Amino acid sequence: MLKNELSNDEIGNNLNYLKLLSKQYPTINEASTEIINLQAILNLPKGTEHFLTDIHGEYEPFIHVLKNASGVIKRKIEDVFGNRLRQSEKKSLATLIYYPEQKLELISKQEENVDDWYKITLHRLIELSRYVSSKYTRSKVRKALPKDFAYIIEELLHEQPREIDKTEYYEQIITTIIDIDRAKEFIVAISKLIQQLVIDRLHILGDIFDRGPGADIIMDTLVNYHSVDIQWGNHDILWMGAACGSEACVANVIKNSLKYANLDTLENGYGINLLPLATFSMDLYNDDPCNIFLPRIDYDKKYSVNEIQLIAKMHKAIAVILFKLEGEIISRHPEFNMEHRLVLNSINYVDATIELYEKTYKLKDSNFPTIDPQNPYKLTPEERELIEKLKSYFMNSEKYNKHVRFLFSNGSLYTTFNSNLLYHGCIPLNEDGTFRTVKIGEHEYKGKDLLDNLDMLAREAYFSKDDMDSEENKADLMWYLWCGASSPLFGKDRMTVFEQYFVEEKETHYEKKDPYFNFRNNEEVCNNILKEFGLNSQESHIINGHVPVEEKNGESPIKANGRLLVIDGGFSRAYQPKTGLAGYTLIYNSFGLQLVSHQPFESTEKAIKEETDILSSYLVLEQVVERKTVGDTDIGIALNQQIDELKLLLSAYRKGLIKQQSRI
Repeated sequence: MLKNELSNDEIGNNLNYLKLLSKQYPTINEASTEIINLQAILNLPKGTEHFLTDIHGEYEPFIHVLKNASGVIKRKIEDVFGNRLRQSEKKSLATLIYYPEQKLELISKQEENVDDWYKITLHRLIELSRYVSSKYTRSKVRKALPKDFAYIIEELLHEQPREIDKTEYYEQIITTIIDIDRAKEFIVAISKLIQQLVIDRLHILGDIFDRGPGADIIMDTLVNYHSVDIQWGNHDILWMGAACGSEACVANVIKNSLKYANLDTLENGYGINLLPLATFSMDLYNDDPCNIFLPRIDYDKKYSVNEIQLIAKMHKAIAVILFKLEGEIISRHPEFNMEHRLVLNSINYVDATIELYEKTYKLKDSNFPTIDPQNPYKLTPEERELIEKLKSYFMNSEKYNKHVRFLFSNGSLYTTFNSNLLYHGCIPLNEDGTFRTVKIGEHEYKGKDLLDNLDMLAREAYFSKDDMDSEENKADLMWYLWCGASSPLFGKDRMTVFEQYFVEEKETHYEKKDPYFNFRNNEEVCNNILKEFGLNSQESHIINGHVPVEEKNGESPIKANGRLLVIDGGFSRAYQPKTGLAGYTLIYNSFGLQLVSHQPFESTEKAIKEETDILSSYLVLEQVVERKTVGDTDIGIALNQQIDELKLLLSAYRKGLIKQQSRI
C-alpha cells in the first residue's frame, strides 16, 4: 500500500492523463521502478552551472574558458591527484584535456616511448573521468559517452580499484587500445567527455556578436554544446533583426563590422558579399578621404593604406543609408517616441551645421552627395538597390540563418533557472524605481509582461518574415530592441551614433542610462524585480551583463548586498582598458556560487605549446551549509511532479481503475 493512499476522486480527476501515462509504464513493477529511480536522482548533487556574458566575437578566450570550465577542470585534477603528481604533470594533464588533438600532435614528436606515455595518461584520464562522472546517474553518463568508445569507457568508468578478479581485464582493455593504434582517438574522446561532464548547464547572457573576429565560431561551438540557454543581448538582437528582413538592422550590422574592421565574420563566416557596397562607395566617395570613418583596428590586423581607405568609404556609405532607414522607421512608429533622433532634418546643408539641444554645432564632415535637403530620408535609386541586395545576402545565408534559428530556439529575453533570474540588459524603471509602462502597438506593458510580450513579438517577426500578405513592418521592433529608449536590451534614452561621427563636442554624445542602473545597488528594488518574476527574493539572484564593471576604478560586480551580480568584466578587448580585466564568469555548483575574474588570454597556440592557462581569481559569493541536491533545483521540481503522477498511476492500478498491460 502507498503511504497516504490516494482517493478515488483524486485519481478520477486525472484518469485520462493516467491512461496515457500507463502506455509508458504499463505495469505496477515498471511504475514502481521509475519512482525508485527518480527518488534516488533527487538526492544526487546539483549539477554545475557556468555563466558567461558579453563575449563579443572573442572566440579564442571564450573557447578556452569553455574548455577549462573557468578552472573547474584544474580543481578536479587537484582533488583527484593532489600530491601524487607534480604541478608540471597536473598542468600538462589539464592542457591535454583542453586541447587533446593539438597536444597529442606535439607529444607524438616529443616522447621517445609514446606507448608508455599513452598507458600512464589513459590511467589518469580514466581515474579523473570516474571522479567527475560520480555525481550523475549511469543513464546520464551513458548518454554523454562518445559513440565509438561508449562500451569501453563505460566498463572502465565502473572499474573498482579493489576488484582483484577484474584487474587483468581492465589492464588488457588499455593495452589493446594502445596496441591497435587507437590511443589518440580514445584520449580525444575521453578528454571531451570530461569537458562535458564538469559543466551540466551553460548560460550565455548575451552579446555574442560584434567587435571581435569570430562570432560565427562561437555560434558553431554553442550549436554543438550539450546543454545551453542564451539570454539575447542588444548586439544579438541586431543580427537576429537582419535575419528578419529589417533593412535598418542589416545596415547596422554592416556598419558595426566596418567600424571595427571586422569583416571576417560577415564575409568568411557567413558568406555575405560586400563587393556591391565597396563598388558603390568607391564611385560615390572616390575623392572623399572619409577620415571620421576610419576603422578602429584592435587586432594586429595588417591592412594596406588602400584597404583602410576603402573600409572608411564603405563605412560612410552604409552609415548614411542607415540614418535614412532609421528615419523611415521612426516615421512609421510614432509610439516609439524617437522623433528626436530625426537628426538629418536638423542639418543646415549650406552652412554645414546642425541644431541639437537648442544649440548649433559645426559638422566635421559635410559631404552628403546622396542626401536631398528637401527630403533627407529618401534613399536614392542606387541606395535602394544596394540595401535590397545586401538584405538578400543575409536572408539567403544558410549558416547565418541556422545560427539565428538556434538563437530563437535556445534563447529568450530572460530566463529563470534554479531560482536565479538571468537577463542581459535591464528592466525598464521609472525615476522612483517602479516599473515603467511601455506602449507596444495598442497595448501597454511593464515588468515581466513587457519582456514576455517583446519576446513573443521578436519571434513573430522572424517566423512571419515570409508572409507576403502582411503589410505590417514587424521587423521594425527588432531595430527598436537594439536602440529604443524603453528597450530592456539597450537601457539608454538615445543612441547618439550620428553625433559621435559628425560632432566634435562630447556633450552631444551623452546617452542617459535607464534609472535601472542607478537602482542596481538598491536591495529593495532588486527584491521587487525578483518577486515580479515569481522568485523568492531571499534566496534568488539577478545575474546581469551588458554594462562592463570597471573593477580597476573600484567598482564591484556584486550589487544590492549580493541580490544582483554583474558578470560583464570585459571579454571584448575594446573594453579591457576600461575594466582592467578580461571578463568574469560565474560558477554555481552544489556547494554554492563562485565569481571568477580572468586576466587577458594570450593565444591558443601559447596555451598548447607552453601550457599557459588564463590567470583567474575566485571569490566565493555564497557557500551552503548543506550541499545542494537535484531535489533543490528546477529539475527536482519537475521530477517530484513526475513522482506524484506515477504514484497516482500506481494507486489506479491497485484500485483496478486502470488495467495493467503486458508488453508484447
